[in-house]
Amino acid sequence: MATSVYNAAQTLGPAIESVLAQTFGDFEFLILDDGSTDDSLAIAQAYAARDPRVRPIAMPRQGLVRSLNQLFAQARAPLVARFDADDICMPERLARQVAFLAEHPDHGLVACETTFIDETGAPAPNPPIQRPHDHGAILAALEHGPILCHSAVMVRTDLVRAAGGYREAFIHAEDYDLWLRLASETRMANLAECLLAYRITPGQVSSRHVVAQARNAAIAWLAHGARARTGSDPTAQLSALPTLDMLDGMFGAGSAAYVRQRMIDRLLYAPDRLASEAWPVLLGHIADGAPRARLWRTAIRLLKAGHPLRAMQTAIALARQAA
Repeated sequence: MATSVYNAAQTLGPAIESVLAQTFGDFEFLILDDGSTDDSLAIAQAYAARDPRVRPIAMPRQGLVRSLNQLFAQARAPLVARFDADDICMPERLARQVAFLAEHPDHGLVACETTFIDETGAPAPNPPIQRPHDHGAILAALEHGPILCHSAVMVRTDLVRAAGGYREAFIHAEDYDLWLRLASETRMANLAECLLAYRITPGQVSSRHVVAQARNAAIAWLAHGARARTGSDPTAQLSALPTLDMLDGMFGAGSAAYVRQRMIDRLLYAPDRLASEAWPVLLGHIADGAPRARLWRTAIRLLKAGHPLRAMQTAIALARQAA
């Protein structure tokens, strides 16, 4: 089990308890504290004093990607189960996933269905996500949608190491980029059982960084396609991803338009983001000749969300594109 922690003192205790209560007990629980300024490290150390399976690792702040790679570097088991410090494992999670990988040696990764909890740990009203379960269905849906829950994944350690681990250039979509690279190396599955309770909070990473996440995920798909076509990845040695206006030169004509479309698809119902950091992306998407009907509805959403100037500018851009 591998968890990176940053200022998660409020939820870390219950998360650890859910791991220690697993019916499968032969594991090591690596908890890397990524420079927390709250009591996260002290909590992990207190559990380690009571249970030798818990191994805290104290590090200065380095960010999630480097923390994850360090966890895989230090893992001593052939399997690593990822787990976030604010989620809850069901008691059978490890047992079910270990058994699946033992029975399916051609599979290198298995996740599962999840339920949702809110900040207090109570059931959250979010609608359930219907994830694809077998490898073929996962591949078919890999371009779009929440295919694998990162916090619910168990993966063969050597596979991640051989793939080079998580890539910092794809920050906020580093897990998706890794799944795409592993998809050509192994088979993947989602168990139909709900074996993890995923916590939904207003300030979680997927909410705060949704624009960068959408952009980086779309570029990860372009890189995946390049690897499939040519056997090489233009992003392989990059420490940061290219800007949108560089994508056509790197991946071919239409690549920037594809990324803009993927971003707008993700942000259609996030008018505050469209009115601010994603505003140039929206204008570029309109200039690409995107379907106008849904973007007129976007202009209305901008107006209703309190962005009348952006709504008017969107309408003007749409009218000019139609002329």
